[in-house]
Amino acid sequence: MRPFARAGPRRPRSSRGRGAGRSPLACVIGDMDLIRPLGLAGIRCAAVAGARDPVRFSRFTDALVEPHPIWEEPESQVQALLRFGAAADAPPVLFYEGDPDLLMISRRRDVLRDRFRFVIPAAELVEDLVDKSRFRALAERLDLPLPRTYHLRPGREPLPDDIELPLVVKPLIRLRGAWDHVGGGAKARQVANAEELRELWKALAATGVDVLAQELVAGPESRIESYHAYVGAGGETVAEFTGAKIRTSPPAYGNSTALTTTVAPDVMALGRSILRRLGFTGVAKIDFKRAPDDALKILEVNPRFNLWHHLAAVAGLNIPALVYADLVDGTRPPVAPVPPGITWSAPWADLRAFRAAGRSPLAWAAWTARCDAVSGLAWDDPLPFVCGQLAPRVAGRLRPLPASPAGMP
Repeated sequence: MRPFARAGPRRPRSSRGRGAGRSPLACVIGDMDLIRPLGLAGIRCAAVAGARDPVRFSRFTDALVEPHPIWEEPESQVQALLRFGAAADAPPVLFYEGDPDLLMISRRRDVLRDRFRFVIPAAELVEDLVDKSRFRALAERLDLPLPRTYHLRPGREPLPDDIELPLVVKPLIRLRGAWDHVGGGAKARQVANAEELRELWKALAATGVDVLAQELVAGPESRIESYHAYVGAGGETVAEFTGAKIRTSPPAYGNSTALTTTVAPDVMALGRSILRRLGFTGVAKIDFKRAPDDALKILEVNPRFNLWHHLAAVAGLNIPALVYADLVDGTRPPVAPVPPGITWSAPWADLRAFRAAGRSPLAWAAWTARCDAVSGLAWDDPLPFVCGQLAPRVAGRLRPLPASPAGMP
């Protein structure tokens, strides 16, 4: 067994020298919510991870790949991957968790296929799904149940006078930077009236960010439900399940901090139908908002791996392991239905969500202890939490205060 402690950073290395017959590595661009499902299936991982990334401390991480900022330097990351793949005895299986990773792999798929195995939808469909303006056009062509939507170009075009309020405004692509100045840490901004829209328009015009304005579907974030599927190369649905959000941070339009599996036949049926109409193959998550009349409105389709796969693997349906098996030897692990009520938490972010709701840290601790899956925290793999999350937080709190100017108390 590999020792838990490591002395200093390790260089990326291939699977050579580890004995004949070892299975190919899973090369993971993602966090512990993607590493852990693979590790639970007995699959060794190579993580694209920097010095402070919690995944490098996991007992499931067997090698490291040099990381690069993918939005800014996608070609540098491609070259680092190719170097790693060239050194491996067998082509690794490539897994990706974010939009930057997805776009990088999709746009350089022909080059990466020389060294890696991976599943990914058709290139044009990837672009259509990631860019919200393109997705709007696609949804209209396919008659998908998308809320009424406008593509707005502040700073380049005047504010339209025919927009129906209230609205939700969101960036076309989830880029950090310009949107953060107006988003306040949330994925979207709600606009209730014309005055709020004018103020937001001025702020957006200063940033030059194009946005999508979408009809508001009333209700809290807990009304967001999702369909998850792995569709094989022949179009068959290999695995599927449904889930719902419990909390987000910020409370409105924030990132998920608590999730649960569900049994929702209408979500399942609509999700299947949408993927068929898209001609989709690969791994997908479809987010819906359930309106007050119980109608499901589609919010987005994410064609990539995501944190839900940790939750599903704990529930008995390991989609990353299914993908790996299909790409390596075709021997799939058993596929079982996911029961309702299996829960997941992102502990630090969920603590903020508890506080925002006026609930105590004690209630948060009790909830987290009951969760079936906790992001980055597991008793059988503690170092990602201890070394990658807890130690940096403690070090930050213990950092000495700057010296006061002379004459100041």
